[in-house]
Amino acid sequence: MATSKDEMSQNLTFRKFKDGDYKWSRLVEQIFEQDHSYKCPTYVHRTPPCQGSCPSGEDIRGYLDIVRGVEKPPEGVSMQEYAFRRSTDANPFPAMMGRVCPAPCQDGCNRNNVEDFVGINAVEQYIGDTAHREGFRFDNSAPLSGKKVAIVGGGPAGMAAAYQLRRFGHASTIIDSHPELGGMMRYGIPGYRTPREVLDHEIQRILDMGGIDVRHNTRVGNDVSIEELEKDYDAIVWALGCQSGRALSVPNSDAPNCVSGVAFLEAFNKGTMKVLSADRIVCVGGGDTSIDVVSVARRLGKVKNKEDAELPEKVIGGYVAHDSAFAAAREGAEVTLTSLFPKSEMTAAEHEVHDALREGVRILDGVMPVEVLLGEDGRARALKMAECTIENGRPIPKEGTEFEIECDLIVSAIGQSGDLSGLEELDNGRGLIDADKFYGVPNRPGHFVAGDIIRPHLLTTAIGQASIAAESVDHFLKHEDIPKRPKVDVHHFDLVKKMQESGLMLEPYSHEEVRGTAMAQFAVHNFEDRSKAEIITTERMFLGHFEYTPRRVREEIGPDAEAVLGHFQERLIGFSDDEAVAEATRCMSCGMCFECDNCVIYCPQYAVYRVKKDQSTTGRYVDTHYDRCIGCHICADVCPTGYIYMALGDH
Repeated sequence: MATSKDEMSQNLTFRKFKDGDYKWSRLVEQIFEQDHSYKCPTYVHRTPPCQGSCPSGEDIRGYLDIVRGVEKPPEGVSMQEYAFRRSTDANPFPAMMGRVCPAPCQDGCNRNNVEDFVGINAVEQYIGDTAHREGFRFDNSAPLSGKKVAIVGGGPAGMAAAYQLRRFGHASTIIDSHPELGGMMRYGIPGYRTPREVLDHEIQRILDMGGIDVRHNTRVGNDVSIEELEKDYDAIVWALGCQSGRALSVPNSDAPNCVSGVAFLEAFNKGTMKVLSADRIVCVGGGDTSIDVVSVARRLGKVKNKEDAELPEKVIGGYVAHDSAFAAAREGAEVTLTSLFPKSEMTAAEHEVHDALREGVRILDGVMPVEVLLGEDGRARALKMAECTIENGRPIPKEGTEFEIECDLIVSAIGQSGDLSGLEELDNGRGLIDADKFYGVPNRPGHFVAGDIIRPHLLTTAIGQASIAAESVDHFLKHEDIPKRPKVDVHHFDLVKKMQESGLMLEPYSHEEVRGTAMAQFAVHNFEDRSKAEIITTERMFLGHFEYTPRRVREEIGPDAEAVLGHFQERLIGFSDDEAVAEATRCMSCGMCFECDNCVIYCPQYAVYRVKKDQSTTGRYVDTHYDRCIGCHICADVCPTGYIYMALGDH
């Protein structure tokens, strides 16, 4: 019988174990009969699943261990700044990602097998907000190489590429068609989710590194040609994004008051649309963009006595703009969101769906659009819908279930595509640009690509691709072969660098033939780094070590249906220092020692011991007397993080 949710939240000894995992193993057999294997502890570093699930490849375990105080910063560096450095090694937008990333890292978190995931997003927002408040800056000490890269697009991928290239020592010019940088973070996501002051700061912090120029209001393929870029720059990174929305594939979807979610949100974010001159709005979608559309629509409200010039499609199309006095007369609008899938299966984040319902959005799930119904003026007057089933990934309408939703504006938020007008030679036939495994453009040396223009996905995906593309550009500019990417392709913790940072320098290797390295100082003894090949699972961990500890949830200002009109304040309230430390402490440090002392305490032979303090650092907290070890593997059994692995044997 399944354990109820109430029991899980009240019984502090609850653990999720597989059926049959109830027998107590006999330690006598382990201690006195297992020593024939000659196997002794090896300290093995593996990648945690939170990091393996992060498209940016952030060292999440690393910055959580820093915040909680396990990994110590260098002398003169605060915990907050050190966590900022570790976080931004992969992603230069911690404050933005901590707010809007749907957090696949939290889905992958091993703590889900104890009670609930670690609030990684909340801690990342804390790191980003603290960096903003304290004025932390990026390292720009790498000397400029004299090479210059053109980056087409100033969104998350383009900005991340400029950041990583500057760290390699390469200058760049960001060319963007908008008056301001930020891409989808500015023009696709409402300001109450990505506060503009915070976004501007994180963008400016990248530009402050130097060696990064910006050309605004410039469209490549129109204002400047590919040939000109090839002539003036040593390499090109295409980070155009996808800023064209897909229309509904039903009859009459080209009616003037049928618009895309991308165009709707851009009109709002530019400030031209301050209110809706439409009483009833229907948005077709189910993903994050559609949630943003309906949430904005509820906040904007509607106006009465609208003139023809103020029709919503004319504002969204950029022909007219609202003024503040016009917006002051608004009332609540009737907003409906339709989805092919049930609410529980919508691709939008679960809490965003709940917020939309609380704010007064009506959600119709398990339905599909069939036809746009037109009025005498040629504009859409209703959207004909039908209940549907999903077969082989395609929606199939149920006969006899058709119904109509009367509306003045239909917003399609069913996907995006790139706009490659003027750049047709790069188009792969689907409005996108192809990429190889190193994020180079096939058959175009010196051309690289990152972000949604490859395939629309998450902001963090675009940032991760930009990081790899920047590495590839670096190798190209140095005329080097691009090395094979690791199986687990993330920003890895490096024990040797950590030891050097802590002043624990390895001695030069004499290349003399020696037997054993247990006492040698030229090697990192009994340590193996498998992080580039393996992600650690709970099967290697001792979950019984971890007490039930409820997740700390960020406070959220969530207006209800009555208060949502005109509510554009930020919803999330970040953690305090104490809250961030407490939540980071829930991290199980999967695949890396977090200095719990279990192995030292439970070793029956006193073979495992703490390294002297002046020789200790993260990953080198304990060592083994191999003349005492009998191979009982109790230390590995009680290691919560799975860092100890029985090896060094003969089979």
